[in-house]
Amino acid sequence: MTQAFNYADIEPFIENANGDEAKFVQIADEMIRRKVKVLVITPLSAAGGLAVQKKAKAANIPVIDYDRVTLGGQAEYHVGFDSVNVGQLQADGLLSCLGDRPGAQIIEIEGAPTDHNATLFTQGQKSRLSSKYDSGALRLVKSQPVADWKPELGAELFEQILNENGGKVDGVVAANDGLAGAVIGVLKKKNLAGKVPVTGQDATVDGLRAVLRGDQCITVYKPVRDEAEAAARLAIAVARGDLEGADDLATGNLRDPVARRDVKSVLLGATLIRKDTVRTLVTEGIVKPAELCTGDVAPACAAQDILGG
Repeated sequence: MTQAFNYADIEPFIENANGDEAKFVQIADEMIRRKVKVLVITPLSAAGGLAVQKKAKAANIPVIDYDRVTLGGQAEYHVGFDSVNVGQLQADGLLSCLGDRPGAQIIEIEGAPTDHNATLFTQGQKSRLSSKYDSGALRLVKSQPVADWKPELGAELFEQILNENGGKVDGVVAANDGLAGAVIGVLKKKNLAGKVPVTGQDATVDGLRAVLRGDQCITVYKPVRDEAEAAARLAIAVARGDLEGADDLATGNLRDPVARRDVKSVLLGATLIRKDTVRTLVTEGIVKPAELCTGDVAPACAAQDILGG
């Protein structure tokens, strides 16, 4: 982002609240006080995002929601990934890893109910899996959201559901790599790791290592650099008053069900990552072999022609 703004001769102020809602508001207030040309925010909650957007609107400062939309908000634009498609990729990956297992029992460990992205991931998963649940081709044991995406809570909830189901599970939809890791930890205790396909998302180093080990079936890679560059291009157009150019960039729409409006959006694509495609992230410089190929993962890296270092 900094590179893109500097290249366009626009001075950026980039701050990170590090998950602290009060700090998020404080940073936004300071930027509004400085009368920035455009405010790009990643809301930690709908209420926090809306409060900031109301202040920005009163100061005639346009707002871009970055990575997640503020439900019930007033942002002029949104930049993020097509979260419904991400959920579809997760479901497709699970179905591929399951193979032919009629009546396979599935547990879904979903993200935070307060995160609209999590809702959209679930929507995408359901678009692929609901018909199979309805037909009996698969059996949904339970779909469980996890507050604040907390892995430790995800592990606790997953183990409880698994025990209540007599220790039986054939596949797990885990909404991101953190929750997938929590699920895999429980499966290891039950001697089921590597036998039960588990999905993930974010292509974290831990997630990719789990995929290489065979403990995790797939992850989903979302190119953050592309997202940052798209947000910068959009913000530059808005800052220059080129709203026609901004609209040309925001070719998609994301529905805000609370405000009952479509938010002009730049929606980016994601990529399904399996064991045999992890190497592409290494060759593209997304992850370093030295991070990935340590310890017990080294043999899997060698088998996939990923050089450790």
